Amino acid sequence: MSRSYIKPLSSLQHDAEHAPLRRALGALNLTTLGIGSIIGTGIFVLTGTAASQHAGPALVLSMIIAAAGCVFAGLCYSELASMIPVAGSAYTYAYATTGELFAWIIGWDLMLEYALSCSTVAVGWAGYATSLLRDFGIHLPAVLSAAPGVPITLADGTLGHGIVNLPAMVIVLLVTALLTFGIRQSANTNTVLVVVKVLVLVAFVLAGASYVRRENLTPFIPPNTGEFGHFGFSGVLRGAGVMFFAFIGFDAVSTAAQESRNPQRDLPIGIMASLAICTVIFIVVAIVLIGIVPYTSLNVADPLAVGIDATGMTWLRPVVKFGAVLGLFSTILVQMIGQTRIFYSMSRDGLLPAIFGRVHPRFRTPHVSTLVTGTVCALVAGFTPINVLSELVSMGTLLAFVLVCIGIVVLRKTNPDTPRPFRTPGLPWVAIAGAAICLLQMVALPWPTWERLIIWLGIGMVIYVVYSKNHAEATRAAAA
Repeated sequence: MSRSYIKPLSSLQHDAEHAPLRRALGALNLTTLGIGSIIGTGIFVLTGTAASQHAGPALVLSMIIAAAGCVFAGLCYSELASMIPVAGSAYTYAYATTGELFAWIIGWDLMLEYALSCSTVAVGWAGYATSLLRDFGIHLPAVLSAAPGVPITLADGTLGHGIVNLPAMVIVLLVTALLTFGIRQSANTNTVLVVVKVLVLVAFVLAGASYVRRENLTPFIPPNTGEFGHFGFSGVLRGAGVMFFAFIGFDAVSTAAQESRNPQRDLPIGIMASLAICTVIFIVVAIVLIGIVPYTSLNVADPLAVGIDATGMTWLRPVVKFGAVLGLFSTILVQMIGQTRIFYSMSRDGLLPAIFGRVHPRFRTPHVSTLVTGTVCALVAGFTPINVLSELVSMGTLLAFVLVCIGIVVLRKTNPDTPRPFRTPGLPWVAIAGAAICLLQMVALPWPTWERLIIWLGIGMVIYVVYSKNHAEATRAAAA
């Protein structure tokens, strides 16, 4: 046996044909699944942070850089997803291209992406939810609405720190319950929520466009403060790394491959359509927001609400918050679908315990992995600040995209005759450009984020050597 077993494409295609998961999703479901994941904390929360701390009005350039990397990676994803319509996203693709070791690395990395993404979005959801409740006279204790160490203002006006973000934990547990009951119900719920949040963003743009002031958009690239990542071109790059979090949801579409009715046709449509729609929405919303409010004033938990306040149309403020609450809920839902399907695929390959691959006899969902994922995500959301979570999610996702871009080139050489319902145009240059842009954004992220990624990958390698490698070999031997 080779040092790094490469799973044959025929085996993956057999898995797709005989999967017990219910095939209930069409192209529209997959597109809204992608939009539901993409439009979330990135646009509702991190836009203000990235503009005020890193890029200023040039946040638009940051978004274009992040989107360009996603477009190139998305084209590679589309070819792989149409060839290998199996749950597992980049993990499955790595297994068929670069082998088991790299598949484990990318699968372990994707756990970081999806699980922490759920937690990050839950923290953003909690910020808008508690603010909306205050508008209706309902005040949650501040210490129960923020993670430990996060500065808060207590009821008596003094400064303090949070104990636990209880609303963030509650919303994760609610999503967990919904996903346990079935993919069809979850997808239909997501479609409704996607329509609501897109309408809210359109309403924000239409209401705020006439209040945009040219002076708020100049200088377009504020001068660097002398520190890397704080304005100037390095700030644009750091902003791209931060805002990359806002674009990552499109790859969640491929994790639902085994629940798609016609994956070869519908997966590329879902990936590219959701990415294109969201990129346009993000850029327009960012221009309007920064044009209304000076970027220096946007380091807040609810920047869109601040933008509405600046227009004087305070009646629209609760509408925007309500849309954010619904929209972020759908993002948590889609990210958790991605995480549980990664668990499902890895367990069936023997890299994780078999219990994670169990499918509920009635609901036909991976209920054990859903419950485990929901519990862990709820705890992380309750006790971790949002800035730490978002940067680590971006780092993990960028690494996954680099490996996908490399994998598509490898697969063209190792399996040139395999049918490809969708072919990535411009190879190898599209893949090279995608990998280069993603690596550039990784370099721009702060060193502590690199340290956390290295530690996480180190833990993963220990688990692989101690447990996963031998159990994967035993699983293949039993199936032979």
